[in-house]
Amino acid sequence: MSSNNLRGALLALVALGIFATHDVVVKTLGRGYSPFQIIFFASLISFPMVTMILLRDRAGGSLWPNNPRWVALRTGMTLITGVSAFYAFAHLPLAQTYSILFASPLLITVMAIPLLGENVGVRRSAAVVVGLIGVLVVLRPGAEPLGLGHLAALAAAVCGALASVIVRKIGKQERPLVLMLYPMTANFLLTGAVLPFVYIPMSITDLGLMAVIALFGLAASYLMILAYRAGEAVIVAPMQYSQMLWAIGYGWFLFGERVDTYTQIGAAIIIVSGLYIVLRESRAGNSENTPVLQTHIRTEIITTPRSSIMQRLLGPTKRGDR
Repeated sequence: MSSNNLRGALLALVALGIFATHDVVVKTLGRGYSPFQIIFFASLISFPMVTMILLRDRAGGSLWPNNPRWVALRTGMTLITGVSAFYAFAHLPLAQTYSILFASPLLITVMAIPLLGENVGVRRSAAVVVGLIGVLVVLRPGAEPLGLGHLAALAAAVCGALASVIVRKIGKQERPLVLMLYPMTANFLLTGAVLPFVYIPMSITDLGLMAVIALFGLAASYLMILAYRAGEAVIVAPMQYSQMLWAIGYGWFLFGERVDTYTQIGAAIIIVSGLYIVLRESRAGNSENTPVLQTHIRTEIITTPRSSIMQRLLGPTKRGDR
């Protein structure tokens, strides 16, 4: 491995460790507060930092999107992803939540066929089918009762994947400012509208944890940008699965969670399938759009804005626009 790839991998590992800690704080607060309240206050605290990023956009033009329907759909998907993911982290074991969210690369591969015109061969199709079987192993429908937490995790995986594919479809036609501003504004307005119905008074400590969510989300997103600038996507992208190690460790140490056998088996199937898709996309001629490699996968909400969009706002990379 070259020194640049090693640096990229290490930066990604650090970023994903921070993301995992971000999710632990979400889980901690989620035991006492609605995800709408958590997202509202985390959004409020992160607003100045995100605004500074948005001000880096020097491109002229209107704030009205060139593709209003696609931007509206992506905004809706981003909102659902954020609320669903926060709810899932609060109500499911960390390892189980990550296992379901790891289905996003599989779903991106499927959605890229109609939306991007991607040609998916037999091998990648087989990997998707096997990976989705892994999701069923984790969920065990019929054998175990499925709760709102499982449905929320599935919703986050599906909606997050769709939001990612939409960015790949319209990203070059829209200003980065538009792609970040609309979800940010809609997120703030929606959670603010719901807040009076779910609000619970917060202690200073919990407000501090809200600030941690905002700071960790943005810091980890920036480190992911640095990782993709330093290393090749095929090296950096698989690092996302390191979050499972954090989930197991944090879950056991902080919450007394145990990873059952079915979750272990299902997660292993999903991860292997996802890695195979990444490797297939990296080979010349196997993918025209490389939707998974170029996604910079991470659940996108206001406190963890999409790294590929932030990257465009903060300037071009040495390796070109990924």
